[in-house]
Amino acid sequence: MGNDLFNKPYEKQKFTGNSDADNLLNDLQNYPHAFVLACIMDRQFKAEKAWMIPYEIKTEIGTFDFTQLLYENLDNIKKIFIKRKLHRFNETMANNFYLGIRMIHDVYEDKASNIWKGLPKSATVVRRFLQFQGVGVKIASMATNILARDFKIKMADKLCIDISPDVQVKRVFTRLGLITMAATNDELIYCARELNPEYPGIFDLSAWEIGRNWCRPKDPFCNKCYLEKWCPKSLIN
Repeated sequence: MGNDLFNKPYEKQKFTGNSDADNLLNDLQNYPHAFVLACIMDRQFKAEKAWMIPYEIKTEIGTFDFTQLLYENLDNIKKIFIKRKLHRFNETMANNFYLGIRMIHDVYEDKASNIWKGLPKSATVVRRFLQFQGVGVKIASMATNILARDFKIKMADKLCIDISPDVQVKRVFTRLGLITMAATNDELIYCARELNPEYPGIFDLSAWEIGRNWCRPKDPFCNKCYLEKWCPKSLIN
């Protein structure tokens, strides 16, 4: 399934369920910073709401042009977050949003697409995402994977596109018997590397979708999952 997702042609990604918001996030040509800033927001909060934040700010200030974002100081950004209740941690994430804008300005010459310009190594793209305030391995890996898998951004390799240590992904790997319940996030990452060293993140979206749709924490819908006949958990049930 991961190979199918990677090899199919680009199609509009539905990050939020809101067509206008998704149009903004998919427009890497004109608004690559929308994608980057949304990735920074995707932390300890429902993903669809986190990815709505760039569009919510666009609605508030009337544009998402990068030159306009540069005019917004930290206090203004915080006021927008608090007014519109954009995140579970409004002040912290407003600060991360603001610092993300400054990083794109200071390091990437106002063009977020410079993060992945010029056939970079996957490790380079992951490392660059890690430089943003509030971004850890999980988000950096996820962002790089979305660029390669969904937006078809060419990279020199996929060796360092790891699986994201998400709770859904970890549950699926555990129930498949690939890791134990006591496994750390690091063990999950290295398990994926062991299974497919050329592109460990190939499993990421498929496992996440299985975990969210069928492999629930309680009363999983094993009969609807395409891995049922290979899953020790379903055989027990």
